[in-house]
Amino acid sequence: MNYFNELKRSMEWLGKQGNTIFIGQAVGVPGTGMYSTIKEIDEAKRIELPVFEDTQMGMSIGLSLTGYKVISIFPRWNFLLCATNQLVNHVDKYPISSEGNVNPSLIIRTAVGSERPLNPGCQHLGNMSEAFSKILTTVEIIELTEPDQIFDAYQKAYKRSDGKSTLLVEFGDYYNEK
Repeated sequence: MNYFNELKRSMEWLGKQGNTIFIGQAVGVPGTGMYSTIKEIDEAKRIELPVFEDTQMGMSIGLSLTGYKVISIFPRWNFLLCATNQLVNHVDKYPISSEGNVNPSLIIRTAVGSERPLNPGCQHLGNMSEAFSKILTTVEIIELTEPDQIFDAYQKAYKRSDGKSTLLVEFGDYYNEK
């Protein structure tokens, strides 16, 4: 079992679900390691976006409220930082402020940037999981540190019935491990 193959298997399983849609940067064109895990998914289920993370999260919320199970892809934690307004004030708080009547239930995919084989620099590194766990109350953060966690975590995020969103944190350095 290897990390990358488990990510690919998980994304392909999600892609076969009738109500899923993948949205973000490098979902329609190569550009990140995450693209390689979704490139076999039907292009009609992928929406390529420019670099406008706050809008991406807002679009993800809207799509989820129309019945889609959205997999919103932010290739690095540093990019997800730009969507903090939507994540903290809307995704996380709608279930509370609506008394459980509005539950976006997103699958948010991000990664701790890879340092091997090339260090991408400080703007593409960092794990913000601990900090965000202190400010998010209804979004569950799952760090995917081992290959055997991956498929079950993505299945759980898809099948949840509690209305929560799930933020899954991958580790770029593990993508190339055999």
